[in-house]
Amino acid sequence: MKIPLPVALKRRIKGHLKRWRMAWIRHRYGFGPEQFSQALQQLGLQGGETVLVHSDMDCFEPFSGRPTEIITQLEELLGPSGTLVMPTIPFSGSALAWVEEGGGFDNRLTPSRTGLLTEFFRRSSGVIRSQHPTHPVAAKGLRAADLCADHHLAQTPCGKGSPYHRLLAVDGWTLLLGSGMESMTFYHAVEEVIEDKMPFSPFTTAYYTIESRTQTGEMVQTRTRLFDPDLSRRRRISRLVSQLQSKPGRWREVDLGKMTIILLKASEVLAAAEEMALKGAFCYEE
Repeated sequence: MKIPLPVALKRRIKGHLKRWRMAWIRHRYGFGPEQFSQALQQLGLQGGETVLVHSDMDCFEPFSGRPTEIITQLEELLGPSGTLVMPTIPFSGSALAWVEEGGGFDNRLTPSRTGLLTEFFRRSSGVIRSQHPTHPVAAKGLRAADLCADHHLAQTPCGKGSPYHRLLAVDGWTLLLGSGMESMTFYHAVEEVIEDKMPFSPFTTAYYTIESRTQTGEMVQTRTRLFDPDLSRRRRISRLVSQLQSKPGRWREVDLGKMTIILLKASEVLAAAEEMALKGAFCYEE
């Protein structure tokens, strides 16, 4: 007959195991702010660039600093002439479900559901958040205002008139901090560019009119197509990897701690998708 352990003892054991596990991870994989910055420089990231960052904070378990130090290292590396951008999408799941369920967006108050780092960044001093009910970004730096301007007027969340699409105009980058290719929101901008080459549209045929509240409390309207949820479930952005890797210099990758960091130029992601489209290949399961 098993004798159950007292609740307090169970908690102590779990606490000890958690501390031992963390100590082992940091001993085996540990890195600090300086090593993080060095890894980014090893990839070729430098001052003056515009970078859209995706992150998985689980991969930062071995990191000896605070989440804010990740942001600080990125800002210091990009410098005063650079621009740091992060998605601050206010839902998990599909945009269409969010809208149909009546999800509201208040630029000032609605938190980001795109990971802990994005919420820290959104709340940071000097950060601008674009006005869009489903796919807003937070941005800080030289080009932040231009990237974020009038996002609510874009006719798809990430297409023309959005910060994601404008990444192409400023020769920007997308940086994946352990999050992998499937998290690359910039790909939605690519889909709008190549939409007429695709055998189907990734967007809904219907337009949706959505209200959202600005930083100053005004209500504005966005008229947009959204992503078709059935097609979104079939999207596999990782199919771009072999095409990107087929030309020297397009794929930049470095391992740090437990994570893989990937740096891709926005224009080269688009070029790879266009090359695939010419062969009738797309980032979707049949």
